[in-house]
Amino acid sequence: MTDDGRSGAGVPGTMRAVRLHTPRGPEGLVFEEIETPRARAGEALVKVHAAAITRDELDWPLDRLPATPSYELSGEVAAVGPDVDTVSIGDPVYALTSFDRDGVAAEYAAVPADVLAPKPAALDHVESAAIPLAALSAWQGLFDQGWLNEGQRVLIHGAAGGVGHFATQLAQWRGAYVVGSASGANQEYVLRLGAHEVIDSASSRFDEALGPVDLVFDTIGGELLRSSPAVVRDGGRLVSVAEEPPDTSAESIKALYFVVEPNRAQLVELTPLVDSGKLSPAIDSVYPLADARAAFERSMARGKSGKVVLRVSDD
Repeated sequence: MTDDGRSGAGVPGTMRAVRLHTPRGPEGLVFEEIETPRARAGEALVKVHAAAITRDELDWPLDRLPATPSYELSGEVAAVGPDVDTVSIGDPVYALTSFDRDGVAAEYAAVPADVLAPKPAALDHVESAAIPLAALSAWQGLFDQGWLNEGQRVLIHGAAGGVGHFATQLAQWRGAYVVGSASGANQEYVLRLGAHEVIDSASSRFDEALGPVDLVFDTIGGELLRSSPAVVRDGGRLVSVAEEPPDTSAESIKALYFVVEPNRAQLVELTPLVDSGKLSPAIDSVYPLADARAAFERSMARGKSGKVVLRVSDD
């Protein structure tokens, strides 16, 4: 199944996959049999055991349909391209894959080999698939963009959410003083994640009860984000993964919005934190691949807590 590469035994010529055929949200998804992709130069073919999804990833342009959704996988390397030496057939791996190519909601996925990291040994494939996008968003937002260091103060908006619950754990691990914003129902959970204090995300005047922070990491957007410059100290940073932050050009605050990028090296750093119990994913629900429509509907529902994951294979 490769072009001048190496293939494991038993890779079939066709596979089952979920593909978006029309831009109608979950209604446009079709569970069908298609040709199994090949591992070309620089790629590995992964037998996907689980694939995680996010609510806004069905917004594909018409000229790219049909398209396979999902960018987070956990599985086993089934074949490698001719120039690949970073992974081998049989390796258990997980990854966030590139957004500019087809996704991984399928029995097999051809992905760039350089995004694949060894899967956490302490977790199964469903749990591992729930990590990459959210944990990398938290890592990159806190450390790459937010420059968070030990002893600093950070306010995390949406601290109980998909990205926020990883950010809370990572900021606590880094040695920061962590303040989480969360709804009343989630405040005890945020404290258990490692936050030192919690503020009510429904409060319109949270800035009056909170001392200056070095970093605001926002996963929510809206009014919380717009009110956040008031609590950032001079020289501090405001980082959002939800939307563009307010203009702070007249203040001594650096504000920015960013989109997460695949990063194998950072997953390699995250994996021992997972295996040692310092970092844990939250999973809302698990659906078989054939029920992808229902899975995406759940990902868009109110009250969801944690990641929605597609179970592709039980072996």
